[in-house]
Amino acid sequence: MVEGQLGVLNALDVAKTQWYHFTAIVIAGMGFFTDAYDLFCISLVTKLLGRIYYTDINKPKPGVLPPNVQAAVTGVALCGTLAGQLFFGWLGDKMGRKRVYGLTLMLMVACSIASGLSFGDSPKSVIATLCFFRFWLGFGIGGDYPLSATIMSEYANKKTRGAFIAAVFAMQGFGILAGGIVALIVSSAFDHKYDLPSYHDDPAGSIVHSLDYVWRIILMFGAVPAALTYYWRMKMPETARYTALVARNAKQAASDMSKVLQVEIEAEEDKLQHIVEKENQRYGLFSKEFAKRHGLHLLGTTVTWFLLDIAFYSQNLFQKDIFTAIGWIPPSQEMNAIHEVYRIARAQTLIALCSTVPGYWFTVALIDHMGRFAIQLMGFFFMTVFMFALAIPYNHWSKKDNRIGFVVMYSLTFFFSNFGPNATTFVVPAEIFPARLRSTCHGISAAAGKAGAIVGAFGFLYAAQSKDPKKTDPGYPTGIGVKNSLIMLGVINFFGMVFTLLVPESKGKSLEELSGENEEDSPEGLEMAGPARTVPI
Repeated sequence: MVEGQLGVLNALDVAKTQWYHFTAIVIAGMGFFTDAYDLFCISLVTKLLGRIYYTDINKPKPGVLPPNVQAAVTGVALCGTLAGQLFFGWLGDKMGRKRVYGLTLMLMVACSIASGLSFGDSPKSVIATLCFFRFWLGFGIGGDYPLSATIMSEYANKKTRGAFIAAVFAMQGFGILAGGIVALIVSSAFDHKYDLPSYHDDPAGSIVHSLDYVWRIILMFGAVPAALTYYWRMKMPETARYTALVARNAKQAASDMSKVLQVEIEAEEDKLQHIVEKENQRYGLFSKEFAKRHGLHLLGTTVTWFLLDIAFYSQNLFQKDIFTAIGWIPPSQEMNAIHEVYRIARAQTLIALCSTVPGYWFTVALIDHMGRFAIQLMGFFFMTVFMFALAIPYNHWSKKDNRIGFVVMYSLTFFFSNFGPNATTFVVPAEIFPARLRSTCHGISAAAGKAGAIVGAFGFLYAAQSKDPKKTDPGYPTGIGVKNSLIMLGVINFFGMVFTLLVPESKGKSLEELSGENEEDSPEGLEMAGPARTVPI
């Protein structure tokens, strides 16, 4: 047993993998499944919204969302998520993980349903309602990030903690996949009922009023998985680390974990008193002591997540355009509205199935063997390499014969973001900070990531536009083109590699060892927990 550690926390650290671990993964993971479904399903329906609300049948091409509307629809949930991560991250440390966890779930269910409703039928009122509810949906999703990660890290044993937290995050892959599958089913059902001509053959006939239900059903379905797990979320006891180290109730922590682990655990109230009275249990987030111990760690986790999400979200958002460029999705005038949804959903489902989902599970399988640091560095390295390999000979890839090669390279970039920094940036902040600041610091790191996502989503929507004014999307100014956008993303990934050097390795250590909460107030103790790299022995 680690000297100075509470018996209840040690029991969690050395516990064999049991049924409750898997229950916790499913309960926390279903939240993440919903998060990903809700955040990514919007990219499946934006083209349809453009056709329904912005088509002028006298023009040769169907309508698309104007640039400011497109940016609002895709970006507003990300803004809500950023706010939610900061707010619920802080609240999770103040009120407890469990109490706040139910709150975020209720918000997600209510706003998923509400985002499929709209007040009025004019384009302005539909889009305004959609944006309003997607902001609050994002706010709820934001709370899920720090809380799911913190709950899982505080429940897990130290041997397989990385795999458990990564497994929660890996449910995001299934959420993206589910979004594509739901869109395929809904669009196929409507296609079967209404056999519509393409826009080129009959502009008015290629859209019927009932198609308005398609995007609403796809968005509202996000409430189903979240609602299913509400009961189990509420039955989950508060984590022992919060109850003991933050709420300072050793008796409750021992009693809760005795039920979970099914072993007798002593309360050790005197030992807890000794631990919480130590100086290193008192410093706050904005203190010199925090800056000295964890300042560089927090800089590392925030900047790496920020840089990763610029690349990750910009890929996801101009993936439709890449599919069009390589011929997977025909020009919009050659399809009716429902075929376009079907083609986009099919392409996204294939990418998710072939590269996104496998990448996550490679991380789950290997994170406790290779370590977080190695996986993150390797992921950023390969993302840099593949981005440059796509960008520099871009003209070669855009030729018809080389399209499959382009998709393979593009998929590998995705694979290494998920078997790499996309998973590790989520895992590490849940492990290396003290219990009373853990949820807050994870929220800050995740919010930095979402700031990167907003840069990626908004910035690259404009940047990826062609340099030739005749080839830009309607309403957009000329950009730097896809080739230069990919070069910029390659450079961003390279800086991700550099900032990874600030992040400590947390493999195989207890949470209290990593955060320095166990050590006595001695100069040597402070050195151990400082920002220097800590490699497991």
